[in-house]
Amino acid sequence: MPADGTIEGGIGAANKRREDIRFLKGTGNYTDDINLRGQAYVYFLRSEIAHGRISSIDTKAASAMDGVVRIFTGADFEGVGGIPCGWQITDRFGEVMQEPAHPVLAQGKVRHVGDPIAAVVADSLEQARDAAEAIELDLEELPAVVDMKAALADGSTKVHDDLTSNLCYDWGFVEENRDAVDAAIKGAHHVTTLELTNNRLIANPMEPRVAVGDYNAGTGDHTLYTTSQNPHVIRLLMGAFVLGIPEHKLRVVAPDVGGGFGTKIFHYAEEAFCTFAAKAIDRPVKWSASRSEAFVSDAHGRDHVTKIELALDEGGNFLALRTDTHANMGAYLSTFAPSVPTWLHGTLMAGNYKTPLIYVNVKAVFTNTVPVDAYRGAGRPEATYQLERVVDKAARELGMDPIELRRKNFITEFPYATPVAVEYDTGDYHATMDKMLEIADVAGFEKRREASAEKGLLRGLGVNCYIEACGIAPSNLVGQLGARAGLFESATVRVNATGGLVVMTGSHSHGQGHETSFAQVVADMIGIDPSMVEIVHGDTANTPMGMGTYGSRSLAVGGSAIVRATEKILTKAKTIAAHLMEADVGSVELSNGEFTVKGTNKKVLWGDVTLAAYVPHNYPLETIEPGLEETAFYDPSNFTYPSGAYACEVEVDPDTGKVKIASFAAADDFGNIVNPMIVDGQVHGGIGQGIGQALLEHAIYDADGQLTSGSYMDYALPRADDVPFYSVDHSCQTPCTHNPLGVKGCGEAGAIGSPPAVVNAVVDALSRAGHDITHIDMPLSPARVWSAMSS
Repeated sequence: MPADGTIEGGIGAANKRREDIRFLKGTGNYTDDINLRGQAYVYFLRSEIAHGRISSIDTKAASAMDGVVRIFTGADFEGVGGIPCGWQITDRFGEVMQEPAHPVLAQGKVRHVGDPIAAVVADSLEQARDAAEAIELDLEELPAVVDMKAALADGSTKVHDDLTSNLCYDWGFVEENRDAVDAAIKGAHHVTTLELTNNRLIANPMEPRVAVGDYNAGTGDHTLYTTSQNPHVIRLLMGAFVLGIPEHKLRVVAPDVGGGFGTKIFHYAEEAFCTFAAKAIDRPVKWSASRSEAFVSDAHGRDHVTKIELALDEGGNFLALRTDTHANMGAYLSTFAPSVPTWLHGTLMAGNYKTPLIYVNVKAVFTNTVPVDAYRGAGRPEATYQLERVVDKAARELGMDPIELRRKNFITEFPYATPVAVEYDTGDYHATMDKMLEIADVAGFEKRREASAEKGLLRGLGVNCYIEACGIAPSNLVGQLGARAGLFESATVRVNATGGLVVMTGSHSHGQGHETSFAQVVADMIGIDPSMVEIVHGDTANTPMGMGTYGSRSLAVGGSAIVRATEKILTKAKTIAAHLMEADVGSVELSNGEFTVKGTNKKVLWGDVTLAAYVPHNYPLETIEPGLEETAFYDPSNFTYPSGAYACEVEVDPDTGKVKIASFAAADDFGNIVNPMIVDGQVHGGIGQGIGQALLEHAIYDADGQLTSGSYMDYALPRADDVPFYSVDHSCQTPCTHNPLGVKGCGEAGAIGSPPAVVNAVVDALSRAGHDITHIDMPLSPARVWSAMSS
């Protein structure tokens, strides 16, 4: 034990991730590792056109092929519920959004390349694939709608014939501010306007999606093994709304999951199909996505087109902000898609700044493309990108230093109620800016720029600030905003007789390090070694109902539920200890795994108390029941608000337009830190993905709705030589005031703060070289940068 009395490996310690041992040794248990006795395999026949009417499907010859068990089409799912949407948006006119049906298998029409038409179940995957090729399919190709603005034009082809148009909703926030914002912009000393695109992305987690359905005819129990970030939500959505299976007859298991980044939050048709088919053929049914299949079946991210206007007075003070965004929904509404460009985007448009008037308009549009939903950051990166780009442009137009313009408009007093209906509880934006300037060595930039110039390269510096809203809550508020589920989290803490603990959490770990950090929290509260705490997650049969992991909520919400359950454990344990020591419970203290009585030398060890809980010989059973197990549900009273300041330096080759990230610094305020090494890793990964969006990644559809970047030959992910060594710091800590750990969340910050920093740096490099360039859309490929310099 350290000399200061703290628990070694507790809160604040950079413990190595215990789960990494099995991952590095190749002994993890992923969904694709699960193979059940007698299982069959499914291959989906998917549409190769973006929009078409199904004239006929002839499966007779395919059904007769070797190994084929059964072929399913949309007709088999008539009367079965479609894939549900988990959030309903009400538009600025008080009307609910248009919400089309989303069948498990296409019925009547196909609406994007990759839309599943038929499913072949066979003894082997090869037999299923061969039979799928023998299906005779007659499709009448229809005009595809890909461009969002064109999709809203009069006379445009409708993605869904039963809707009035391709407009899902026209959302305004805050609608009461609209006239005041318009007036402020009209009368402002200066208005900066910027039109930009937030490029469509494909998440590409290391592990593609997999689903294995199983059915026990003897008990009527269904089991789904799946690559999910929130198994309880999948059980609720699929059981209640799609297949009509009572929750107590449906088990969903998400074992080790190899990354998610949002795309594994959602309920997918393949999960429902495998569950349905397992009962229909009375055999387990397995589906494993190929990487090419994932490109056209996993939900995509981002894809916003925005016009943003910032009004300033003669002193550079922000007066008003107005944005007009078209947000692509794709062909269907994915689980949380409607909330991403609205409540997760519009409410963050204040950023770190005290802009008094803000109005956000979002038009969500159906197109003949893969559905779009949350991707790391989900709405927050889109808000930060447009805001930080327009602030940078305003500084250039006014001849002001971009850092000083930001400082001039920082929020400095907390709590702070923004004009977009959220209240920041804590923050210190000057402190994170100061720390960023220090670790980025901004003072030495000119010398580095001169060194780059000697090599014939253009060097630029980009900065930005961000704020994020994490741990979306409380449930009663988000329910009023359209959420069709609660956003609480849960934990059950079970103490064994010998003092070890099992913590069963509704959160799910797919790279976050929960098995390490959650154990640190519990161990710290009791004063024991973290190795005595086991974390269990991912199985609805042995964890309490929880809402899973996304939106940087795990520690702030899931961790808080664990704290509350552990507090209940400690209350009872102190009562038992008081009886054992014949003391008043109010005088009992717990420290370093020992219960003591204030003012005496009496003490009992943690293990003595836990044994007594299960061998109750020394306390009255009429007042204390045996056992030591408690459950808690935690529903936050507010979001948490991590924030930070980032700096990026780039070198641009003027002959080719190629951009190299020379350095990247991130100063973040995450509140209290449980495991700094895990936090560093989360920030590193997020920055890498943000650099990928800024320079490389782009899901591109042609006019016919064909995904032209549908493989790694055309969709570029960042590699090791595309990213620098990062300088990260999280010493600027203003703890959250409304959760018991004082934490804020860190999983998405890097992906939020990095894209505008990179783009700002490139624009700075070109501007310093004399090019009159105010903006280049992401990704900043060599061709785009070279074209901008040459125009």
